[in-house]
Amino acid sequence: LTQDETRFLSSLRLSLTVGRYFICHAGVRPGVPLDRQSEQDLLWIRRAFLDSDADFGKVVVHGHTPVPEPEVKANRINVDTGAVFSGRLTCVVLEGGGHRFLTA
Repeated sequence: LTQDETRFLSSLRLSLTVGRYFICHAGVRPGVPLDRQSEQDLLWIRRAFLDSDADFGKVVVHGHTPVPEPEVKANRINVDTGAVFSGRLTCVVLEGGGHRFLTA
């Protein structure tokens, strides 16, 4: 990475709250308020988050764990369709209280 790319990536937030959604890379630790999540969990958590059906207070939009198709649960939306492996990159469009997916 160039210095400019490194500076840009370092300036990004680890999470973002938009309306009823909490957006992060990997997920959140169940039982920990969203505003108190650790950097480690936001970037790396898997099983404790993926296996949880807890109400996090927001719908967590995440990636980090590849799935064949976008995964929609009551408490989370996984958009990681494994671009590095599958060649398919997916994003979610959050609008009007609903969502839809775009895949390239």
